[in-house]
Amino acid sequence: MYLQGEGVPQEYAEAHKWLTLAATTSTTNSQRDKAVKARDIVAASMTPAQIAEAQKRAHEWKKQ
Repeated sequence: MYLQGEGVPQEYAEAHKWLTLAATTSTTNSQRDKAVKARDIVAASMTPAQIAEAQKRAHEWKKQ
């Protein structure tokens, strides 16, 4: 949703966060591979600072 801006403002950092979480919590290799591929596509359009912010958000969310 955040990648495409469907129902929410388009925000790559938030999309990257959720894809990172999906990749790390997927129960099958197929799900994990899809999340990693999508995350890498998003990352290609992001700055290093945006990626770092997304990683920080994912880490903070996992702590909750």
